[in-house]
Amino acid sequence: MNLVQKISAYLEFMRYKNAAMAGISSVIAVFIAAIILDYPMEGALFYNLIHLFYIFIMVFLATGAGNMLNDYYDVDIDRVNKPNRPLPSGRISLKEAVYLTILCFSVALLIAFLINPVAGIIGFINVFILIWYAKTLKRTVLLGNLSIAYLTGSTFLFGASFLGTDGVRVMIPLFLLAFLATAAREIVKDIEDIKGDAEDGAVTFPIKYGEKPAIYLASAFGFLAVLLSPLPYILGYLTVHYLYALIIVILCFFVAIYYLFKRDYAKSSKYFKIAMLLSLAAFIFGLI
Repeated sequence: MNLVQKISAYLEFMRYKNAAMAGISSVIAVFIAAIILDYPMEGALFYNLIHLFYIFIMVFLATGAGNMLNDYYDVDIDRVNKPNRPLPSGRISLKEAVYLTILCFSVALLIAFLINPVAGIIGFINVFILIWYAKTLKRTVLLGNLSIAYLTGSTFLFGASFLGTDGVRVMIPLFLLAFLATAAREIVKDIEDIKGDAEDGAVTFPIKYGEKPAIYLASAFGFLAVLLSPLPYILGYLTVHYLYALIIVILCFFVAIYYLFKRDYAKSSKYFKIAMLLSLAAFIFGLI
């Protein structure tokens, strides 16, 4: 395998597209928080650009390392279900996987603390949860779902930490919406995968407590997201334009819940994801 093929295998192993999207989300959070707090991004331009790059790279590396660690612990399952992935196919050895994961986590943490102490603390917590999730939490009823929900929402908190505790504070509403939408979607995906998960010996919430309680729990997360969605406007963070955009977001949440009770789990999961993405768009629209 030549150098280009090896690098390609490493990027595939990291699931670089997923990692890059997380990094971009964090950078977007910086600009949202900066506008809300009236922070002059054009001042000290070089400093700001360097730190925006740090934020993207940190999230990219941490997310990629988390993906690699998941594949490392799932290698035996993937040899059956996903034999073409880099690890089970032999394009990357187990030893390489360990070294690359440690390197990415280490560099990510170093970068986080270079940004500022608040970013360092959030980065440390997230790396700890990523490792704990891969090793234990993803096989733990509900805690695995909530861990993914937290990590998804925390990309916005980490990005906003560029502006310190004030940045984190104003990003909490977007974190909550992302957390609740992702938690609902994770449970819906578990309902959808009941048969396969049961055959693999997994113990998810719908397997342990049943399909109907899982539907109620996922819909409760969705309804809570709807109830909390006006919070950024109430707190004075965003303009009335946010409320206009919020109509579409709320509609998506209700459509997702509708399909959930119709037991069309694929469509429900899709609309929960769309609702989360539109929440971010609504925040941006609310800055106008």
